[in-house]
Amino acid sequence: MGSTGETDFDALVTSTTHPIEQPARRAEPRVLTDRLWDALATDPVRERVIRAIGPVAVTLLAAGTRLWNLDTPKTLIFDETFYVKDAYTLSHLGYEASWPANTDPIFANGGVNTYLTDPSFVVHPPLGKWLISLGFDAFGAQNSFSWRISTAVVGILAVVLLMVIAKYLFKSTLVATIAGFLMAIDGNAIVMSRVALLDNFVMFFALLGFGAILLDREWSAVRLAAWMVQREKAGKTTDWGPAMWWRPWLILAGLAFGLDSAVKWNGIYFLAGLAIYTLVVDAVARKHAGINFWLTGTIFKQAPTSFLLTVPIAAVAYLTTWTGWFITRGGYDRGYADVPGNAWKGAFAWVPHAFQSFVKYESEVYNYNINEHTYHPYMANPLTWLLMVRPTSMYFQGSNTGQNGCTSGYCGELITGIANPLIWWAGTAAILYLLYRLIRYREWRVGLILAAFAAGYLPWLLYLNRTVFQFYTIAFEPFMLLAIAFVVSQLIGSRGDPAWNRERGFRWVVVFLVAALGLSIFFWPIWTGIQTDYAFTAAHFWFTTWR
Repeated sequence: MGSTGETDFDALVTSTTHPIEQPARRAEPRVLTDRLWDALATDPVRERVIRAIGPVAVTLLAAGTRLWNLDTPKTLIFDETFYVKDAYTLSHLGYEASWPANTDPIFANGGVNTYLTDPSFVVHPPLGKWLISLGFDAFGAQNSFSWRISTAVVGILAVVLLMVIAKYLFKSTLVATIAGFLMAIDGNAIVMSRVALLDNFVMFFALLGFGAILLDREWSAVRLAAWMVQREKAGKTTDWGPAMWWRPWLILAGLAFGLDSAVKWNGIYFLAGLAIYTLVVDAVARKHAGINFWLTGTIFKQAPTSFLLTVPIAAVAYLTTWTGWFITRGGYDRGYADVPGNAWKGAFAWVPHAFQSFVKYESEVYNYNINEHTYHPYMANPLTWLLMVRPTSMYFQGSNTGQNGCTSGYCGELITGIANPLIWWAGTAAILYLLYRLIRYREWRVGLILAAFAAGYLPWLLYLNRTVFQFYTIAFEPFMLLAIAFVVSQLIGSRGDPAWNRERGFRWVVVFLVAALGLSIFFWPIWTGIQTDYAFTAAHFWFTTWR
């Protein structure tokens, strides 16, 4: 009996020498979704089709909310005035050049070649602008659709990537589909996928790196277990543990976070924050594996190894995106070190002038970024981001009766980055709940989600007086949605859990999703620039700070 793992009672009731008649066991009650699944998924082909329906539908929904009427408005809005024109000169000159004053209307009407050759001082790395320029190559820069298509495509891909990650995290297609659905219909995600700004790219590469960290966790755990088996077979002690050099997912994470930093510098915080997370995971894994000096082994063996697997490739990825600046001569500060008296002296005099000039340029960008305190009417203190106190208005055009099709006394066309309030505040509540779960239960999924959220949000608390905006939150919004997905997974449970509890959980989830969809339909016009009358527009401004 011991070899089969049976208890004494199990053996007794299954013994042929002492048969005992057992009463029929009552089947566990099943919730509606279980019954539907059992009725429909009757063979492997049907099962695969059914599993694909939800994610495919969500992907199509995300495509619709991001691509519909994407060319409206047909003018540069908000910071598109910088990034679109920078992307155009970058693709033609290899560096961002200046433009004559008041050229936005000219550019929007097809006059895209009025740029100068003088360099422009830009404060963000070039990768995001290179990606925007792909739309010019595909559709021509003379139309507003081409300006925004890259951010829209990345927004759609982010929804797909979020579902893939959620499926891996929660082992549930339903939970993954819900996570993707929430991102597909949320206003912050929709608006940031419909304007040619940089932050959607920051979000995507951060999410890609997060997925790589998730896969590395399992990869490294399997390799550590194999190493332990080999040591035990060889009769060797497990003192400090191994330095695991072959961690392809960790290398991919370094690449993704390097590209993230090449869009905006805040991408580096995802690299730093999730690198610390991997070391904590490594330390815990070594402790559970029985390695004697698990902590010092992590600090002195694995930490330097992980650093070399991530930081150099991140740095190479970052520098590679500056190729245009390096191989041309017209970029800002490109010839700084060539001016007599500016080049480095002494031990570093051998460093190429191009790189010396690059360091000078980067130092100017750093000084600008930490000292940018210019007042803007839609600036939002990071302490208020999770409550969505001051969303960003990116476009407004008012019309009186008879103008631009207005049939009421006064009409407006708006693009305002108000997230779906229910989704956003539920995400904030979910983050707080996950923090409680982490403290009480120390669950690894909770820790990973919170680590990514913290890497995207907490560094901004160092810059409370800097000019920042609510839409920066798109960088960490996927992790708020994963927090909601975690709560959903707890509510709906899995087969074997009490049916009454799961039924109640499903009801709450359905009510939440229906209400969220209703709010998205309500806010849709002010996310997409649809003309509405004044009364309807005003109904969306629930607080005076939303105006």
